[in-house]
Amino acid sequence: MLYKAMSNAYSKLQSPALPATGTESGQLSLSDLQGQAVVVYFYPRDNTPGCTKQGEGFRDHHEAFADHNCLIVGVSRDSLASHEKFAAKYQFPFPLIADPDETLCRQFDVIKEKNMYGKKVMGVERSTFLFDRNGRLVREWRKVKVPGHVEEVLEAVTQLS
Repeated sequence: MLYKAMSNAYSKLQSPALPATGTESGQLSLSDLQGQAVVVYFYPRDNTPGCTKQGEGFRDHHEAFADHNCLIVGVSRDSLASHEKFAAKYQFPFPLIADPDETLCRQFDVIKEKNMYGKKVMGVERSTFLFDRNGRLVREWRKVKVPGHVEEVLEAVTQLS
């Protein structure tokens, strides 16, 4: 059931009508994603230590992902302006999608209750989804810990080839 929901979310991600605005190409559309594997990673917030390390990991391995015809897309609730500054500061060669209204976050079920300094808040659970060239969800990672994660995702992408 969850895989079907993720595949539906992927279909919606591809829809030109979806307000998925990114730093690299503006609106993300079906033609941007067709025929290639796609890694969609959700992270809590721009310019925080863990999110920066995660983005740097995908940046540092970007060529290896590209060698396997795999697009990387980062998503958080931050604004497009915040994403543009974050991407420029760390030279991210992949789009960051602004999702301030949590449309994608909710479709991928990554909004979770978290404990921040003793208070319960709703936030983005660091998660990664891998889709094959046919748009099928083939792997997901929930409650991601940053160290070693990008390498694990790259290994899964390598196995798709």
